[in-house]
Amino acid sequence: MGSKPKVVVTRKLPEAVQARLRRDYDPHFNADDHVYSTDELMALADGADALMPCHSEQLSGAVIARLPDSVKAIANFSVGVDHVDLDAARSRGIIVTNTPDVLSDATAEIALLLMLGAARRAAEGDRLIRARQWRLWSPAFMVGTQITGKTLGIIGMGRVGQVTAQRARGFDMAIHYHNRRRVPAEIEQGAVYHESVEALMGACDVLSLHCPATPETRDLINAERIEWLRPGVILVNTARGSLIDDQALQAALRSGRVAAAGLDVYNDEPDIHPGYRELDNTFLLPHIGSATRETRDAMGFRALDNLDAIFAGREPGDRVA
Repeated sequence: MGSKPKVVVTRKLPEAVQARLRRDYDPHFNADDHVYSTDELMALADGADALMPCHSEQLSGAVIARLPDSVKAIANFSVGVDHVDLDAARSRGIIVTNTPDVLSDATAEIALLLMLGAARRAAEGDRLIRARQWRLWSPAFMVGTQITGKTLGIIGMGRVGQVTAQRARGFDMAIHYHNRRRVPAEIEQGAVYHESVEALMGACDVLSLHCPATPETRDLINAERIEWLRPGVILVNTARGSLIDDQALQAALRSGRVAAAGLDVYNDEPDIHPGYRELDNTFLLPHIGSATRETRDAMGFRALDNLDAIFAGREPGDRVA
């Protein structure tokens, strides 16, 4: 029997996933869970058969060009692949996979949490309690926005967008959406399709972002498009930080054009734009959309299913390059 494939695992993964790696592969684990520099990654990749990175590793064209010829696969522990130059990987003959489907429920839960937290001023209330500044109850105290019966706009009606829509129907929300293509009626379930982002933005009380990060979606929410929003809208982002022009959104939050924002993802995270911390009408989470035990295990197993297929000479189920 030949030696097991060597896999460089760039971040600390759930123990169940690491146990399966130990059983079936020759893994190198990141004991202290730091983000590898490019030089560190290159040293570890020497002689490796595959990488198992997360979105925290930026595998640009220049980085992929430096990978040794031994690397045959990049099995991402993520559904988003904007951190990998897919064209560069294809040119090197490196197979790239991701982990779709398994994080849809967990991310949709966070989208609802962000929507409710932003609408009902949860972060402000939490700070008042912790600072012992809650003095009394009043009819005018901590008045927020009720989301029951409102219109939810979704940009990106993929897996997460669909689950978010389904959960939001439990609040009797009307669902409107924009997608690159209209989805079938059985998926729409009565949702209203808008051919343009701008048309959707003027129709909703809450706008939730669920589209992938691409050159076309960078700064999707910018100063020009914010003018299309219904005044007092609540904005939610569980997709990627690059979808938002931070300065434009913060200006809208200060003016009240956007009533509140619930954010789980950011540009340059974890070094997010400091302006968000200064605003009371932001509900901020540290990129925990998929952070449940069930989902993180499932993501790891999905990535390993892809690696198993590759090293068995089969086509992986989640190939993106």
